[in-house]
Amino acid sequence: MSQNTRNADFFDRLQSITEAYLTRRNRIRRIKKEKQRAKNQALDWIEAFLWAAGMVLLANQYLIQAYQIPSGSMIDTLLIGDHIFVNKIIYGPELLPGVGKLPSPIHPKRNDIIIFENPSYISKGTVFDIAQRVIYMLTITLVDIDRDEAGDPRPHFLIKRAVGKGGDHFVMERGEMKVRFAGEDHWINERDYAAARGWKHHISRLIQMEQYPVLEAVGQVTAYQNLGLAIPERLRNVAAQTGGIRADDHLAREKARLETLRGALPHDRRYAALMARQHLGWYINEGRILPLGDNRDNSRDGRYFGPVRESKVLGKGMMIHWPLNRFGSFR
Repeated sequence: MSQNTRNADFFDRLQSITEAYLTRRNRIRRIKKEKQRAKNQALDWIEAFLWAAGMVLLANQYLIQAYQIPSGSMIDTLLIGDHIFVNKIIYGPELLPGVGKLPSPIHPKRNDIIIFENPSYISKGTVFDIAQRVIYMLTITLVDIDRDEAGDPRPHFLIKRAVGKGGDHFVMERGEMKVRFAGEDHWINERDYAAARGWKHHISRLIQMEQYPVLEAVGQVTAYQNLGLAIPERLRNVAAQTGGIRADDHLAREKARLETLRGALPHDRRYAALMARQHLGWYINEGRILPLGDNRDNSRDGRYFGPVRESKVLGKGMMIHWPLNRFGSFR
């Protein structure tokens, strides 16, 4: 074999090796690029999700929060299952869920529909509370991990109407509220005051006025039991007629019980003091709000847990966004 032939074979083999190397290197580079492209796409999706989640959290925490109505305490203004938006910035938003609160020159006004921390809520801890609120906000009220033994959501927040303000006195008479405003010497019926101001919301009642003698008889029977006395047959017969009453009025029953005990034990100062509150009314301290539900006989509100601090008021109800047939603002 000539020298030229040997040189040609060498260069042919070198060319083949070089081409194979370059082909393999390009294939490796192409595979890496494809993997990187797929990886970047996944990262892009994750980044987009985290960005969207962050925007939802920021909006819910500081601007507008989604909230679902869990009970019938605000019927007919709000119905069970209504999804609403709450203005979080108006009264000063919280710095973090359940932590601190920014100041605001605007304070809750009488007749505002407010959302506030439930005074009866028992926390499971700060970490759980923050996690619950973050998940609740991220899912736009669809997922609530804070549930009781029966699987029902535990009411961390309540939504009611701001009825009384600091300086007011209020008294309940058979489920109807009367107010004595700061500096005034006379009582005014809540319904009359609302009508004079042109407020259009409806105060719903489940208990009829003619049913109150039965509820009051139940309170009197309880007083006889407290005293260890025999219950008069007439009173027992009246108290037994509770079957057709759709709701209860604890305050009316308690007032009837205290009146009976006061009559039987006029020397006992405890009952005199408790009855004085029933007649003179409850005072709302400055910086507090008395929240009541529009559905008065189906609402656990300020009549039971008292006025709430303004610092616990988290926002003002704005509008219903779901269901669509109820879309719109409310008052």
